[in-house]
Amino acid sequence: MLIAQISDTHIETDGQRAYGIVDTAGLLRACVADVARLDPRPDLVVLTGDLVDHGRPEEYALLQELLAPLALPLYLVAGNHDEREALRSALAGPRFDYLGQTGEFLQYAVDLGPLRLLVLDTVVPQEGRGQLCHQRLAWLEQRLAEDDRPTVIAMHHPPFATGIAHMDALGLEGADALAQLLRQHPQVERLLCGHLHRSIQCRFGGTLASTCPSPAHQVALDLRADGPDCFVLEPPGYQLHLWHAGRLVSHTCVVGAYAGPYRFREGRC
Repeated sequence: MLIAQISDTHIETDGQRAYGIVDTAGLLRACVADVARLDPRPDLVVLTGDLVDHGRPEEYALLQELLAPLALPLYLVAGNHDEREALRSALAGPRFDYLGQTGEFLQYAVDLGPLRLLVLDTVVPQEGRGQLCHQRLAWLEQRLAEDDRPTVIAMHHPPFATGIAHMDALGLEGADALAQLLRQHPQVERLLCGHLHRSIQCRFGGTLASTCPSPAHQVALDLRADGPDCFVLEPPGYQLHLWHAGRLVSHTCVVGAYAGPYRFREGRC
């Protein structure tokens, strides 16, 4: 089982660039082409939030167009830049029918055979921070109690402080309650998160929580307590999570063409 994770695509329409600089649509197009060329091919793609930049229907329509070359199951997670109802209505149809089967929150379970995928909604409308309220945590507790298969949880906001102060200020309320719940369910193999536009890992609640780089811009790595809120155009990326021999093994991938591969002793691979 191979899971591709793409995060924080921030799609704009009409040729607009995020923050006046980042061609998010063009960069996602390149990322999709990279994922489509993978061998072995992923079994599914999880997109962990901030799918578009302003939550507008036309942005979601362009997102759907950009993702179309991926002939794979796509599972979407809402982020703080997303708008739940626009997401539901713009991405209707068989490929995204699970979006219409949730309640107030975009939360759902997916049977992947050897694994389960649980998608959590951490969105607080019109705010950058995240939240896991009692209702959302109760849903997660019920899903974990009903099946003890190895489980991957996908959510937008990471449940841990990263040391990047301006992003930690937009962190996740309810993280302590989440950690307590996870300690009671050792089948949770990983929490796959977005929001940080970087690859970061942290032990959390008896498991591992990780964030995924963006195929667009990355949050600047600045660990000063008063570091400004800046982004950088470091190489775009995504992640692959391989369920292999009873473990989830993760790889961070860089989008683009680079010299090689070369054999260590002779010729090309």
